[in-house]
Amino acid sequence: MIRALVVAVVLSAPAMAQEAVSIGTGAVLRGLDKVSGDATDLELGNGQTLEFGRLRIDMTECRYPEGNPAGDAYAFLNIWETGDTTPVFSGWMIASSPALNALDHSRYDVWVLRCKTS
Repeated sequence: MIRALVVAVVLSAPAMAQEAVSIGTGAVLRGLDKVSGDATDLELGNGQTLEFGRLRIDMTECRYPEGNPAGDAYAFLNIWETGDTTPVFSGWMIASSPALNALDHSRYDVWVLRCKTS
């Protein structure tokens, strides 16, 4: 099952790379504190940083299919734990498939919900 999913993603990569995209003004993320069970929606503009618990989240940009802001958003994020110099996550997160490239943290989950538009 996982192998089939990986093959499907790899084969569809050239098609996805050719799809026209628009850049949002920011993104809406959801953060989950696994200990308390609290979920929080987080809004970031492109190039902004915010604190969520012991995490510092930096978003470079959010993209979505051209002409479809409600479509599959993806954002480039860097996430650091307080006091660390190496990010615990760095890369693109996809709203429709957060498990493909997920934050691996013992206490927190963060995922993309959608891009913000002007």
